[in-house]
Amino acid sequence: MAAKFELKPGAATREAFGKALMELGKKNPNVVALDADLSKSTMSAGFAKEFPDRFIECGIAEANMVAIGAGLASAGKIPFAASFSAFLLNKGFEQLRVTAAFPNVNLKVVGTHSGISIGEDGPSQMSVEDLSLACSLPGFTVLCPADEVSMMRLMHAAAEHVGPVFIRAGRAKVPVIYGSDQEFTIGKAVTLMNGADVTLIATGLLVAEAIRAAETLAAEGISARVLDFHTIKPLDRDAIAKAARETGAIVVAEEHLVDGGLGVRVAQVVAETSPVPMEFVGVQNTYAESATPEQLIDKYGLLARDVAAAARRVLKRKR
Repeated sequence: MAAKFELKPGAATREAFGKALMELGKKNPNVVALDADLSKSTMSAGFAKEFPDRFIECGIAEANMVAIGAGLASAGKIPFAASFSAFLLNKGFEQLRVTAAFPNVNLKVVGTHSGISIGEDGPSQMSVEDLSLACSLPGFTVLCPADEVSMMRLMHAAAEHVGPVFIRAGRAKVPVIYGSDQEFTIGKAVTLMNGADVTLIATGLLVAEAIRAAETLAAEGISARVLDFHTIKPLDRDAIAKAARETGAIVVAEEHLVDGGLGVRVAQVVAETSPVPMEFVGVQNTYAESATPEQLIDKYGLLARDVAAAARRVLKRKR
């Protein structure tokens, strides 16, 4: 693709989740939805209104919701259980492990309001561990869409996939990156920009920042490849190994603790295939404060300038 990338204003990925859930409900009568007293925030309320007989309000009981969803999956339904990521993964982890991962049931769990961009609601509701927790569950597929288009497409892919899936969604509005004709395959990264000097691997909210960083670097004569890893598990190992061989330096950017999540998983593949210098952009071993999303993304170093700075650091080590 061309070095110049047009980013247009878009909706939050949680909004796209709600729209996709409605589409799936109309398409397949086996699709059911569950929520934990947050349907107006997770955006599953539209499904509840349209298909009241296929919606289960579980109350403030995420663990029970997961177990109910797993039971529905065992009965042949395609359940989508939604709540804030912080509640769903932390409060429901034992049930995700025992009732979904261990029996490998066809349950889809959607965590909204992920990362620190939830803003003023504060650290108790900011999920910065959800990707690492979800990836630790054997058999789980883990998805983290970057915009409304990818969320819509990957929701449909998740419904067709047989097995447990975790889908990460955000509260903040994000730029539209993809055209309506873009295709997505679970486990295959999307190359957004080609480059030869360094690879920027990003997911979710940080994909748009990686694009902006690549444009900044291009003005400095640095050619950066940008890869959208919408699938955290299973990883696109071939894309990682190819990037390491061809560019010789990698930066991983995510709205998640750097002690887990995408960066750690990419580093494992790099170590196994083509070891190269790496840098990691993410939340650094801390919980965030309560502030506006913009203030938080700035303070905790998740902007394009931070991705570009990491690229400059890793290039010094490469040379």
